[in-house]
Amino acid sequence: MTGSWATFGADLHLDVSAAVRGGRGLRAALTEALREAARGGRLAPGTRLPSSRSFAADLGIARNTVAEAYGELVAEGWLTARQGSGTRVAERARPRRAPGAAPVHRPARRGPSYSLVPGSPDLGSFPRTAWLAAARRAVNDAPNDAFGYTTDLRGRVELREALAGYLARARGVYADPDRIVLCGGFAHGLTLLGRMLRARRVREVAVEGYSLDIHRGLLTAGGLRTRPLWVDGEGARTPDLSGLGPRTGAVLLTPAHQFPTGAALTPERRAAAVDWARTTGGLIIEDDYDGEFRYDRQSVGALQGLDPDRVVYIGTASKSLAPGLRMGWMVVPPDLLEEVLAVRAWAVGTSSALDQLTLAQFLTSGAYDRHVRGMRLRYRRRRDELVAAVAGKVPVSGIAAGLHAVLDLPPGTERALVRAAAWQDLALEGLVRYHHPDSAMPPREALVVGYGTPSDSAWTPTLEALLATLP
Repeated sequence: MTGSWATFGADLHLDVSAAVRGGRGLRAALTEALREAARGGRLAPGTRLPSSRSFAADLGIARNTVAEAYGELVAEGWLTARQGSGTRVAERARPRRAPGAAPVHRPARRGPSYSLVPGSPDLGSFPRTAWLAAARRAVNDAPNDAFGYTTDLRGRVELREALAGYLARARGVYADPDRIVLCGGFAHGLTLLGRMLRARRVREVAVEGYSLDIHRGLLTAGGLRTRPLWVDGEGARTPDLSGLGPRTGAVLLTPAHQFPTGAALTPERRAAAVDWARTTGGLIIEDDYDGEFRYDRQSVGALQGLDPDRVVYIGTASKSLAPGLRMGWMVVPPDLLEEVLAVRAWAVGTSSALDQLTLAQFLTSGAYDRHVRGMRLRYRRRRDELVAAVAGKVPVSGIAAGLHAVLDLPPGTERALVRAAAWQDLALEGLVRYHHPDSAMPPREALVVGYGTPSDSAWTPTLEALLATLP
């Protein structure tokens, strides 16, 4: 051999030089290296080995040496050789565990068969064909620099321009492409803003009294305290912001569809939030997580349109398309842009340039609008079926928009019903888990039913499992 290591396949290395130096012949050394690779699992059963000719060329040895090593391992049962199928690693039965041996780690038990956990769209409805067509166009049209290292911390300009037009038209957002910063989803964007706020010496962020614990945790991990606002049927009580004091420098809101209660922030409370931000110099962080899905009336526009200089708007493709895309965007006030980009320079987590170009194609071609309209009809149909099915059993609220509904329960029953759902092989969450631990609001017992989560084929049995759970 000309070197001590020989590359096998994609990423397996065989070291035969040590055995040769120990006095063993080259064939014996190669045979032992292959045997150990198969025994140790680096060569998985069924793996096809290269031909003796090509393997010998890779190793720089005689072809007969490789052929003899293969032949010996076939005779021992480590390899199989069949006409037309080549030489492969043989299938082997799993060895039995000897008494006293360490236990074998087995895969974890599967989760429930059905899920109504909120926060996810119907992943089976992802528009694969239309997305693939957009991806082909994006790759064909991509400039050469799209395949290089990122140079603009804001992300690809093609997507920022497409988003600016879409957000202005569909959500009422004032979105100059130069002020859009692409991120890897809402959590990534919130993490960046938390770092920026800490750099500004902000110590507290107001949040809704019912809110996603993950988001509160991200702020807390960034060194920020969270202060809860009371939430009722009109959304967060934003007039209470003025009583929180100067340490509170920002507020995180879900104005279009409060998560998880489903209330829309009233015009009066929107105005109160903006007045607080203008008076104190505070910042509003708007989470527009499912603003496209409103069913019973005209869409509720984004809060950002009231004052683009005091609101950071964050949207994502997580509910409209799929969370696995890791695609989000922030519309940043002009005087904060440089500060956001300064923390963005040290953070990772955004989507690839080609995915950004694909989404830009998806938006500009009209495929995004068509998909959202189709999913809006599908989710509304599910919502109506849910409301009809539980009529007379439990009150339903928060159903004007979004992908989840709230089923109110009698006091003391939420935990028992979540356990009962598990007996029906159904994953279900209660409202209490979203209650801020420092909130003065009395906990409200309810089920948060994510009717957007199941696939079309699973929707009917999932709904039946829910009905079997309810009293």
